[in-house]
Amino acid sequence: MTFSYAARILAYLILLVGAWQVVIGLVIANELLLPYEEALRRYTPGAPSSGSVIDKGIYKLVVAVGLGTLAEISFRLLKMRREQ
Repeated sequence: MTFSYAARILAYLILLVGAWQVVIGLVIANELLLPYEEALRRYTPGAPSSGSVIDKGIYKLVVAVGLGTLAEISFRLLKMRREQ
């Protein structure tokens, strides 16, 4: 039960971080805050391009959905066992 709650919390955190990375990548790519190179250096140090930031964010979103799905399955199984 503890791992189910931990997985749910972790899934939400990964979802938030992944969504934030996608948003930051899109903002940098569209040059909404600063010129491209300057924004890339300032907001994502070490990233080669805004596309890689978006890709990593999407990967995190996929992992968050998978982990969240596993957590929900765990909660459903626990609920089914209690009803029997």
